[in-house]
Amino acid sequence: MLISFGLPVSGAWARPETLTRIAQRAEAGGYHGLWAFQRLLIGRGQEIAPIYHSVLDPMVALTWAAAITTRIRLGVSVINLPYVAPAYLAKQVGSLDVLSGGRFDLGLGTGWSEPEFVATGSDPNPRGPRTEEYLAALAAHFSQGEGEFEGRFYRVPPSRMAPAPVQPGGPPVLLGGGAEVALRRAGRLAAGWVSSSRASLPEIARGAKIVREAAEKAGRDPGAVRIVVRGVVQAGERDEAIPLSGSWEQIREGAQRYAEAGATELFYEPNWDPRIGGPDADPATAAALGEEVLTALAPGRS
Repeated sequence: MLISFGLPVSGAWARPETLTRIAQRAEAGGYHGLWAFQRLLIGRGQEIAPIYHSVLDPMVALTWAAAITTRIRLGVSVINLPYVAPAYLAKQVGSLDVLSGGRFDLGLGTGWSEPEFVATGSDPNPRGPRTEEYLAALAAHFSQGEGEFEGRFYRVPPSRMAPAPVQPGGPPVLLGGGAEVALRRAGRLAAGWVSSSRASLPEIARGAKIVREAAEKAGRDPGAVRIVVRGVVQAGERDEAIPLSGSWEQIREGAQRYAEAGATELFYEPNWDPRIGGPDADPATAAALGEEVLTALAPGRS
């Protein structure tokens, strides 16, 4: 199982100097990738976790990280596809793939926050058909020559988008979602599945099984399908509800349980720790704790 890390995009530690230091130290420490996430805004009176109260744009943060690293992969988990037209996202994604030398992974979801749907003038429904058309539209834009697509929700006129991504066919696309139909879609159409921060170990195991079964049924190699897990980390006091909590040894043991559940990649996610990604945390303390997590859990360290 590959080990990656959550980029500083939320709350107190989401600062230029911290993002730079974490990205560079993650690459030097042997981490496979850096992952960011999207949150646009919170509505008045909306009950939402503090982690979402202040979040950098993931594509901007990952472009920053691309400029200061050379080898580590860069991923977003996830961009909510109803918020942005396929053509616009394809241009962003293709540009980032070029600037990073082909290091980008694109996670896509359909969103869940009503104020964000209102603010972007978007509608996620029907989620399945919309997602499938979105993938087809992206593929048309990522073709090396002229592409086109005609669907119910999205349309790509005969056209060419350049420069083309470095990765043939565009960056790998991973789909989010926990419903069985979403899991089967990921196995059937995408490079893999990326879990939510709320997914439990049993849910990861169930999801991995369904995704791989769907891939095999579609004539794809189930062993090649990626299962990427966002693992919330809380160092210090052990919480049995959080597998990656407690001592460093307990956290590494929890990571092994994700591997046994079928994960191909786990990214340690410190943004969910209120001492690090909370909007009211002390920036210096948050950065120091985030760096401590990064160092203690570096691949190969025991």
